[in-house]
Amino acid sequence: MVETYYAGSYWLARLEPIEVCAQRLESFLKGMGQLEPTWSRWHQAAATFEKARNRQVQPDAVTLAKLLGRKSNRFRDSSSFWLWAGEDPEETTGLHGDCGSSSARVSSNCVLNALSTGQVAERVLTAPVLTGVVRAMALAWEPEVGIATSHAHREQIKVGQFSEAGSFVGWVMYFADFRGPVPPLPAPVQVEHLENRGTLITLTPEKFTASNPAHVALAADVQARLQDAGLLRPLRPWGT
Repeated sequence: MVETYYAGSYWLARLEPIEVCAQRLESFLKGMGQLEPTWSRWHQAAATFEKARNRQVQPDAVTLAKLLGRKSNRFRDSSSFWLWAGEDPEETTGLHGDCGSSSARVSSNCVLNALSTGQVAERVLTAPVLTGVVRAMALAWEPEVGIATSHAHREQIKVGQFSEAGSFVGWVMYFADFRGPVPPLPAPVQVEHLENRGTLITLTPEKFTASNPAHVALAADVQARLQDAGLLRPLRPWGT
């Protein structure tokens, strides 16, 4: 079975104007461009790959504010975006998100879609790059939690029908400072504090897979420690 991976950041009830969301998206796209060459050019969707290639989005706040402000991208007080990057139709990276909502029920988010095989996947499915992705999310979006992990592992450990953001562990994790302190964690887990933001946790420097018993056991150990520390819980309204 080929495992697919994703990265996401999530937060609740933080009302922000379109201009602020655009500035955050600009900052995130710039950070992504430093991690992978194909992530330096983002496009809107279209009927065909070639047509979509002609819909490149300039990653500046003014242009992005116009994109987020379109009627089709607005729902109540939230702005949405759907972008993709890639030089080959078989190896594209999808990016979508919602920003600005005051809702305490539906989370705002930024999600990098499934990655699996191919040259781009070989380059980005590494601990340094995915840690960089979650770091870029933390710095740009200021989420409550972030994660980069395998869909297969998420399915293995979920409780009930859904896995709520912030309630389970993954290859790379992020917790905002207001969520609580991170306890001591076993080797080879790497912990990095981001000033005025939160803490990044990377379970293993090698590629994390749900088919590796040692990885699953390490994740279970870290899950128990973070659970005991009160860090694994559903999202709450921003800053509470």
